[in-house]
Amino acid sequence: MTVNQSIAKAAFWMGCSLTCTLLMTVSGRETTRELGLFQVMEMRSLIGLALLAPLVWRAGGLAAMKTRRPVQHLARNVAHYAGQFAWLYAITLIPLAQVIAIEFTTPIWTALLAMIFLGERMNGWKTAAIILGLAGVTVIVRPSTAGIEPGQFVVLGAALTFGISVVLVKSLTRTESAVRIIFWMLVIQSVIGIVPALYDWRWPSAQVWPWVVVIAFAGSYSHYCMARALSHADATVVMPMDFLRVPLTALLGFLVYAEVIDIYTAAGTALILCGNLFNLGSRQLRPTAPA
Repeated sequence: MTVNQSIAKAAFWMGCSLTCTLLMTVSGRETTRELGLFQVMEMRSLIGLALLAPLVWRAGGLAAMKTRRPVQHLARNVAHYAGQFAWLYAITLIPLAQVIAIEFTTPIWTALLAMIFLGERMNGWKTAAIILGLAGVTVIVRPSTAGIEPGQFVVLGAALTFGISVVLVKSLTRTESAVRIIFWMLVIQSVIGIVPALYDWRWPSAQVWPWVVVIAFAGSYSHYCMARALSHADATVVMPMDFLRVPLTALLGFLVYAEVIDIYTAAGTALILCGNLFNLGSRQLRPTAPA
C-alpha cells in the first residue's frame, strides 16, 4: 500500500466521521425539541447497540467482547455520558458554531490530563497550545461584556469531561479493540441512563423517530469511522482533518438555523485551532520508538 493510498483511505473515513458528527448535531437539536435529554441518550445507546451488532458479530460475537478492564470502561463512560449530556444540552442554548469552537478545547484538556495521569511530558508546544486554547475561549465567551451565557459554561464542562474520556480511551486502546470499546460504551451508558430516561419517558411522534435513528447511527459510527481513519494514517495526518468540523458546523448553523457567526466567535475559533495545531506539532516532533 502506498502512502497516497493510505492518506486517501484515511481522508475517506474521516469524511464519514465528519458527516456522522454533523448529522448528530442536527438530529440532537431536533430530537430534544420534543424529547428529554436522558430519553434521547438512552434511545441513542439502545438503538446504537442494534446498529453495532454486525460489527460485534464480525469481531467474534459476544465472547469477543469480554474485558479484563471493567473499572476503566465504567470510569470512561461515566465521563463520556456526562460530557454527551452537557453537549446535547449546550446545542439547545447557544449557536452551533460556539458549541463546536469551545468543544475543540478538548485536545488541550487532554494534553493537560495526559501529563497529570499518564506521565506525558509538557513542552513548549503543549504550553503554547494551552495558552492559545484558553485565550480562544476567553474571546468567545467575552466575560467583560454583557455576561457569560450558561450554555458556554455547559459546553466548556463537556469539553473537559470529553478530555477525561479521551485519556481513558487512550489507556484502554493498549488492550481493547475499537469495537469492544464502543460496545461497552453503549452497554454502560444504557444502564446509567435507564432510570432518568424512564422517569420522563414519552413516546416519540412519527416526525421525530427518523431523527432518533439518525442520532443513534451517527453517534455510534462516528467513533468507528474515526478509528478506521487512524488505522490508515498517523494521528498527525488525521486529526487536522477534524478541524473542518468548525467551519462545516458554522455553515450548517447558518443554512439550517440562520445562525450568524460574530467576529468574536471567529477570532476565538482561530486561536483554539492554532492551539490544536501546536499540540499536533509536539506529537510530530516526538521521536519514534524502534519497532
